[in-house]
Amino acid sequence: MSKSTLRINEDIHRELTAILRNIKDPRINQGMISITKVDTTGDLAQTKVYLSVYDLKSASEFKKGLKSASGHIRYELGRALSLRHTPALHFELDKSLERGANIASILNNLDISHDDADSEDSGNPGGGSNE
Repeated sequence: MSKSTLRINEDIHRELTAILRNIKDPRINQGMISITKVDTTGDLAQTKVYLSVYDLKSASEFKKGLKSASGHIRYELGRALSLRHTPALHFELDKSLERGANIASILNNLDISHDDADSEDSGNPGGGSNE
């Protein structure tokens, strides 16, 4: 990926964050939205935007809301960025943060006793023989 494409991805990420914050559609405002990744094609015609939504109630309604607002979002993005052509936006739900939180929760709820490991080491504090 070229430096200019990386810069454009960063610009799109920054501007979309602000644009999505201002959308009033309740289908989109279901929870806290984070853009996890922006991937623009080399010809700048298409951009995939990966979104993570904390406390999402309905993924299908969220996607419908994004599809409905995509023209407005693209228009606002075009106004904010000085690109010759504003790329078509394709939104994807990214569940990696949700999976990570689930794994962390499982690990935190494991019943691992640290006393068992400590008692094995403390049987012979000097580590040498008992002569």
